[in-house]
Amino acid sequence: MAVCTVYTTQSLNSTSSISKPTKPQWNSHNKQVVFFTNTRRRPSSTVITCSAAGEQQTVVIGLAADSGCGKSTFMRRLTSVFGGAAEPPRGGNPDSNTLISDTTTVICLDDYHSLDRTGRKEKGVTALDPRANDFDLMYEQVKAIKDGKPVEKPIYNHVTGLLDPPETIKPPKILVIEGLHPMYDSRVRDLLDFSIYLDISNEVKFAWKIQRDMAERGHSLESIKASIEARKPDFDAYIDPQKQYADAVIEVLPTQLIPDDDEGKVLRVRLIMKEGVKFFNPVYLFDEGSTLSWIPCGRKLTCSYPGIKFAYGPDAYYGHEVSILEMDGQFDRLDELIYVESHLSNISTKFYGEITQQLLKHSDFPGSNNGTGLFQTIVGLKIRDLFEQIVASRAETPLQATKA
Repeated sequence: MAVCTVYTTQSLNSTSSISKPTKPQWNSHNKQVVFFTNTRRRPSSTVITCSAAGEQQTVVIGLAADSGCGKSTFMRRLTSVFGGAAEPPRGGNPDSNTLISDTTTVICLDDYHSLDRTGRKEKGVTALDPRANDFDLMYEQVKAIKDGKPVEKPIYNHVTGLLDPPETIKPPKILVIEGLHPMYDSRVRDLLDFSIYLDISNEVKFAWKIQRDMAERGHSLESIKASIEARKPDFDAYIDPQKQYADAVIEVLPTQLIPDDDEGKVLRVRLIMKEGVKFFNPVYLFDEGSTLSWIPCGRKLTCSYPGIKFAYGPDAYYGHEVSILEMDGQFDRLDELIYVESHLSNISTKFYGEITQQLLKHSDFPGSNNGTGLFQTIVGLKIRDLFEQIVASRAETPLQATKA
């Protein structure tokens, strides 16, 4: 079914005559016919724009983080909020990095490496170095998808380290670009409707990479240490500065509840939310704009050592006004999280207990019992709300033009 919107520069009257131009303008995403109207007073025009029901410009979300910092887990939580499992393209390259669900398409920006693994070694650069990436193609393709046009996106094969033949990416309702550089190039950054940075401290990052690379990929402790040290200069130069542009930052730090803790099992997590972002209202605890700390352990929340502590308040971050929500510690029982959820506002849930339900549903995901899972889920809900507000605002614009 097609939905048509009529725009007129002057109301028609009974003496009007209408003639259709010889070459009406059509395109695959929006169908447009222009009629010229001649009246006794002055000529006017009517534009009828038609599109398939549900057809709309793609909303683009950017997620930046270093390797091994939880991007994959965040993507799984986000796609779960929208419903439907995210899967690789059917019938395509089995080593594709793309994930597609009913609403979202997630593309990995590693696919825009301009050098394969051998080429980077020959040039003496890491994948973090902008010289190893094609930002022109990245910008062109993200813009094309946002404008409703399919693209032939390259594939970087993480198994072989080679650049594989491209795959077709069709415009989804929501495009998530995740990787090392979604906010590095200002052209790409300007295409983002919302951006997130996962900021993992060096201590926590080291612990996570050991767990992932030793347990899952068979790497030695020495090789992991060498990899981290080799990447650090480029990370500091090209990746870390992107957090100043993010609309939301999830910062993961060692706990302050255990003095001199060196195990890294208990985490302090901060959700840093920029003020003044269109369609995004920061989450708050108890009283918006206040500065407070809260220890919820007691009759309604089971807490084993070292307990749980929340904090909330306004602050400044890279010259921007922000609100910061912090959680230190971990939950013993996820079903009791609803007690905490009930004291949070602006969380963009559809029903009471939705955050708790999401965390229980994915209790096997890393971080589900601490602030990483909680804040990733909240940001996912906020992105859903942002998407719905953007769609509603775009639907209102033609109506307002019709009334004018």
